[in-house]
Amino acid sequence: MRRINQPWQINRSLEVKAEEQTNPRYGTKPENRPIKDHLRFGIINLDKPAGPSSHEVTAWVKRILGIPRAGHGGTLEAIN
Repeated sequence: MRRINQPWQINRSLEVKAEEQTNPRYGTKPENRPIKDHLRFGIINLDKPAGPSSHEVTAWVKRILGIPRAGHGGTLEAIN
């Protein structure tokens, strides 16, 4: 029977087939993107604790980040 390695035992490497320049009209690389664009188009992966409602947590995110709009997809309700 073939032995399956643990994820941390696998030797991984990044292979790049071709490196191309991005036309600035179509965006920028994430590492060069202004924080304003990250906030406008970004996603926050949030592990909501039991207690506060999804609406309440969304309001906290808006206030903390100082942004006018935020929403959530799916449910943020904790599973017991």
